[in-house]
Amino acid sequence: MVLAEVSRVGNPADRTRSELTQQTPVGETLVQGLMRAQLSLALRLSLLVLIGLGGLPWLFAIAPTVGRVTVLGVNLPWLLLGVVSFPFLIVVGWAYVRLAERNEQDFVDLIRRPEH
Repeated sequence: MVLAEVSRVGNPADRTRSELTQQTPVGETLVQGLMRAQLSLALRLSLLVLIGLGGLPWLFAIAPTVGRVTVLGVNLPWLLLGVVSFPFLIVVGWAYVRLAERNEQDFVDLIRRPEH
């Protein structure tokens, strides 16, 4: 999607765009930079989910009294893993989409930037 937008922009004199559309080593390096940024974002947010949700069983194993707490008649582990985890995952997913789109927009801005 991003590459298609860049190739549609009609200024063939722009060296950066031509590097990208002709798939030269410079263009390939630019695309790899975008891919690295997206992978880094995905790994950071995956780590957040792993710590946030994967850490709960460890918490309940290390501090069993926390696992026996009840809120509104529901055990805290069930409440956290069965109810609170879904909004948490939705927020992380929303953040990923927003940040990934920002990475793509930064890439497009870099490509459209006039050379000096």
